[in-house]
Amino acid sequence: MAKLYFRYGTMDSAKSMNLLAVAHNYRKQGKRVLLVKPRLDIRFGSAKISSRSGLEATADLLIDEDSNLDPADFAGLDCILVDEAQFLPPAVIEDLRRITIDPGVPVICYGLRTDFRTRLFPGAQRLMELADGIEEVKVTCQYCAKKAICNLRFVNGTPTVRGPQIQLGADETYAPVCFGHYDEATRQISAETSGAVLRPS
Repeated sequence: MAKLYFRYGTMDSAKSMNLLAVAHNYRKQGKRVLLVKPRLDIRFGSAKISSRSGLEATADLLIDEDSNLDPADFAGLDCILVDEAQFLPPAVIEDLRRITIDPGVPVICYGLRTDFRTRLFPGAQRLMELADGIEEVKVTCQYCAKKAICNLRFVNGTPTVRGPQIQLGADETYAPVCFGHYDEATRQISAETSGAVLRPS
């Protein structure tokens, strides 16, 4: 039976590159793959799936907040690959779950598990609840050799835990960090108001 997979990792863990490599391998074998992404992710273009390594492809289907997926529309596919799955509405995750049953197409979702406040994205939460397989795409902390599990947001070079959960195209940047460096940076944020510029050691 086809399965629903969630492959999650922090920022800069090569999730999109992994997705594009899987798509390439399927297509090299003459198999039909559908590339899906949320419409709100316009960082590299409205329909582009891009990796920081330079690989890119055009999404076949863009998902909106009110999208409904009819399983019958996906018959004949060999695989569905979803980029930035954390931004998908939970109802769409449920639709993808049903598609693995009938017409029986495997679905592999790539995305973040948590936001810059270490809280689950709604789409990621539903994937954690429904996925048959959950795999971590690993990368090391930007400041040490430990595994990164958090996404530290910076605004103008300073760590922050303020702002909306989803904020695309603003002045923020992110770093993949271990919990120790995340905790160090965020515990000291209150000191920023005194004029200190704080960065993880």
